[in-house]
Amino acid sequence: MSAAAAQAHGAPLDLPLVVGVDGSEPSMRAVDWAADEAVLRGASLRLVYASLWERYEGAVPVQESAEPSEEMMAEEIVGAAEQRARRRRPGVKVTTDVLPEEPAYGLIHESSSALALVLGCRGRGGVTESLLGSVGVAVAGHAHCPVVVLRGSDGDQARSAARGRVVLGVGAEPAGSAAVRFAIEEAVLRGVPLEAVRAWRRPLHEPRAHRPPDFVRGYSRLVGEPAHPRERQAAETVEDALRDIPSGLRVRRRTVEGPARDALSAVSREADLLVVGARRRRGHHGLRPGRVVRGVLHRASCPVAVVPEPA
Repeated sequence: MSAAAAQAHGAPLDLPLVVGVDGSEPSMRAVDWAADEAVLRGASLRLVYASLWERYEGAVPVQESAEPSEEMMAEEIVGAAEQRARRRRPGVKVTTDVLPEEPAYGLIHESSSALALVLGCRGRGGVTESLLGSVGVAVAGHAHCPVVVLRGSDGDQARSAARGRVVLGVGAEPAGSAAVRFAIEEAVLRGVPLEAVRAWRRPLHEPRAHRPPDFVRGYSRLVGEPAHPRERQAAETVEDALRDIPSGLRVRRRTVEGPARDALSAVSREADLLVVGARRRRGHHGLRPGRVVRGVLHRASCPVAVVPEPA
């Protein structure tokens, strides 16, 4: 959310972008990305470390000292993150804090006073980054502000925004939903087009009479004159979600046949940011994000913003 948007929603203008750091390279890439975003928004940066993080995620600090105490390690981690942010964007105001709390709990608490919460993405215990750590899933399921999970980065640097579009996964929410507002604000802030995508599926019993010659899983088409009733319904949902688009914003409307998580993961390859709404479902272990949100968090090729929707 931009500063102007925060003001419009009655939020203080000095809310920071909060980054959860743990000393790993994915969390340092999150620092890079958030520093760039802080400049874009005119916001400050807050870097926080939960002291029990490594117990859950197997974090290995970028620079290790010989058997440091937990307190010393925590200070080294936030210090290294602060130096990285200042090297990346010298003009950004940076604060740090060490939270003596469980990582998910501490970050969720931080989300109540943040513009957005930014997390790096990596697997548990060194597993490939195609798997999202348990902390990230928990935070995305409970945070009070948008959570940005930094997917789509390779090496030790955050990928620069270069594709020139923000993609919105259109859910069943009406126009004016938190995810729609966030996606519009992000596209306006970046000065890029907004691409709104809605997936649809045929009934299981209905045979497919014809597939386009270039059909691949996740095939999509621009909204024009949909032939199938469910595709028409998807197009109408997109139109309804975008009825309050500000003048001057370039918008591309798209329907995609197939599972939503597959469709959004495919279009994320062409996006700088993928925005999805999260109307949390209550499970055996409390609130958790739905299947589509969890799918794109694990598989997207660009940063994913999970925006909480009011219950």
